[in-house]
Amino acid sequence: MEAFLASTAAVAIAEIGDKTQLLSLFLVVRYSKRLPIILGIFVATVLNHALSAWLGAWIARFIPETWLPWILAVSFVAIAAWLLIPDKDDSEDSRFLGMGAFLATSIMFFLAEIGDKTQIATVVLAARYTETLWVILGTTVGMLIANIPVIMAGRWLMERLPLATARISASILFLVLAVVTVTTTFMNS
Repeated sequence: MEAFLASTAAVAIAEIGDKTQLLSLFLVVRYSKRLPIILGIFVATVLNHALSAWLGAWIARFIPETWLPWILAVSFVAIAAWLLIPDKDDSEDSRFLGMGAFLATSIMFFLAEIGDKTQIATVVLAARYTETLWVILGTTVGMLIANIPVIMAGRWLMERLPLATARISASILFLVLAVVTVTTTFMNS
């Protein structure tokens, strides 16, 4: 359950102000139906984060057990620093928009997540926790928690979210994960 909760919180907070939230806002303005957009986000996130989590779990098998906590801690610190950099929207001129709300959302979200902070975080979280399925479920729920309000409330919500505060909070969360990883290693030694 710890893997699920940590993954959910990490992604939900990290997504605030992320390019995929901006993509959600763009898509809800472009298409009037919200359910296909939500389903598209779900499908894209499950596919992208499942691949990412399995990659993280696979990589963790080859790293010496004594190195893994330190590599994870450094990765969490790097993600914390990356979270402080605001994203920008680059989705306006997509060739996928003519495919309808569900397909356009699925494809655009999947592609937007490649190399994104939350995809990297999913790899690191899966390397940190042995419960890969719970990491996938947690990161997917976190993505939906962050994006569904944007889809439902649109621009009104985005104008009122303190994005700088959200980025700092997400950064602090990843720093805490780094500290917990190192502390747990010392306590288990």
